[in-house]
Amino acid sequence: MKPLNFESLKKLRQKAQAALNVRELSHTAVSEKCCGLETGSDHIQILCCGGTGCKASQSKKIVENLQECVKAHGIADKVDVITTGCFGFCEKGPIVNIIPDNTFYTQVKPEDAEEIVKEHVIGGHRVERLLYVDPKTEHTVSDSKHMDFYRKQMRIALRNCGFIDPENINEYIARDGYAGLADVIKNQTPEQVIETVTKSGLRGRGGAGFPAGKKWEHGRAVQAEHKYVVCNADEGDPGAFMDRSIMEGDPHSVLEAMAICGYAIGANHGLIYIRAEYPLAVSRLRVAIKQANELGLLGNNILGSDFSFDIDIRYGAGAFVCGEATALVHSMEGKRGEPRMKPPHLTDHGYMGYPTNVNNVETLANVPIIITKGADWFASIGTEKSKGTKVFALAGKINNVGLIEVPMGTTLREIIYEIGGGVKDGKKFKAVQTGGPSGGCLTEKHLDIPIDYESLEAAGSMMGSGGMIVMDEDDCMVSVAKFYLDFTVNESCGKCTPCRIGNKRLLEILTRITEGKGTPQDLETLKRLSEVIKETSLCGLGQSSPNPVLSTLNNFYDEYVEHVKQHKCRAKQCKALLTYAVRPDKCKGCGACKRGCPADAIIGDVRKPHVIDPSKCIRCGMCKSHCRFDAIQVF
Repeated sequence: MKPLNFESLKKLRQKAQAALNVRELSHTAVSEKCCGLETGSDHIQILCCGGTGCKASQSKKIVENLQECVKAHGIADKVDVITTGCFGFCEKGPIVNIIPDNTFYTQVKPEDAEEIVKEHVIGGHRVERLLYVDPKTEHTVSDSKHMDFYRKQMRIALRNCGFIDPENINEYIARDGYAGLADVIKNQTPEQVIETVTKSGLRGRGGAGFPAGKKWEHGRAVQAEHKYVVCNADEGDPGAFMDRSIMEGDPHSVLEAMAICGYAIGANHGLIYIRAEYPLAVSRLRVAIKQANELGLLGNNILGSDFSFDIDIRYGAGAFVCGEATALVHSMEGKRGEPRMKPPHLTDHGYMGYPTNVNNVETLANVPIIITKGADWFASIGTEKSKGTKVFALAGKINNVGLIEVPMGTTLREIIYEIGGGVKDGKKFKAVQTGGPSGGCLTEKHLDIPIDYESLEAAGSMMGSGGMIVMDEDDCMVSVAKFYLDFTVNESCGKCTPCRIGNKRLLEILTRITEGKGTPQDLETLKRLSEVIKETSLCGLGQSSPNPVLSTLNNFYDEYVEHVKQHKCRAKQCKALLTYAVRPDKCKGCGACKRGCPADAIIGDVRKPHVIDPSKCIRCGMCKSHCRFDAIQVF
């Protein structure tokens, strides 16, 4: 490919936009009519989700089958089968979207390919059984615009995910890709770029919420021979997949933002620190970097200017603590991934001793559109102190598991009950964990607080990188706190004593409580020790690790008391506190429970009620799972 200059980039964009025009129109105006080649359409596009989640459900095979069917019917010149990034609605994946009528097929299987091509693509008839069924109305919905899951979303960081082919740079360019980079290089000073980012109110989406413009301004002010721009793609929160989906579905947005940042702060080198467990994201980033270099959008003399910027990839080994910026830099340097004291800040002394600007994936994904649409546009979205949108990985006991993006200020109730479709199986909502393992558990009384940095922190949780896990009445909050603390204990680098030893002591106390060995004094120690760890730990991991303990103590203290004083777990999740017994009025003496018991704890004759010996019972639950007469009682 011949490297582009400002004029040829503009011409390529116009040409690419013409090719993408039908897709753009389909997503802005919903068509009630189903379009097929026999009913007037001259060209059809089939978009198929190619994110990690859907690939695990055979979306690659779906694409292959669609391509084979298109070829077999002799319509390959009129039909494009395109692999995109994540559509977001993971609960209903794999997803196939037909353009130009914007028909949205859910839970598609490889064997459905022939019917989609024959009935819809050729015949112009929707495959009704593959359409989404609204659980409220029980009516089928043919397009995403009329789904509750998408209705309240506003996709900015995710604007291209599920819409473009992430491995086709022309499609990114058609969506104003690299227009922001071209504009800042040609028309703006670095100071003007930083002013735009500052005025937009963009704050770091990695968890701390530090103003991005202020960080860039500091990076610009430091004088050095070399400077670095680092993308933090070390997404380690359990249940989080925001950054991964952006890199898989829109890798060029990250590359363009890094180059814009490099221009603004005076850096010529970029590094993406990414988890090695993200092979698809790594692959698509490598393709994107290669394409951008070939077109002169990265590398030397970008677009014929005197600005040069290159990007390389560094692998992380899956250490959660390396999400902390200083630990990340140490890891990239080949050292042990441990944080250090600040100051000096990374913008003064970072990678290889040079000034380094670190932003996470989602933060960077917002930058190109802020440049093209303006700071005022972005600042008009969200709340007074939290501008723009936030991406969340919505998971747990929720009907609509998926990746969502909502304006700051949206309430938890709107996310859980409207976008998320409520709690699974009609169970009662109990809590929602925001901010990953370092966040807090919020309750029903918090459902109407606006989601922004300050409100979540005031409620005892945090924004974090965007994990959001919903829990129902069957969850034990003591066990939940223990689960998250177990994770942070395992992920602690061990450098500072409060985190290394303090969290270990917290975990031991929680373990005693869940085993029925806790004391009232343990509850006092939990709170006091948690507060000490928060105040004295070296980095954000230790400082926030007690949050699940403190928030569950504050909001579910009665459950802790039950565990300690009554040796009871109301959610029946703590095995050591459970008692299994046979109800004689329901037992038929069939022996199924006896045969399934691995501890020989059940005695009884055939056709006579059986009995469980509590001294032998290991509380595995096998008897209950084998019983066909609901005769096993757990209390």
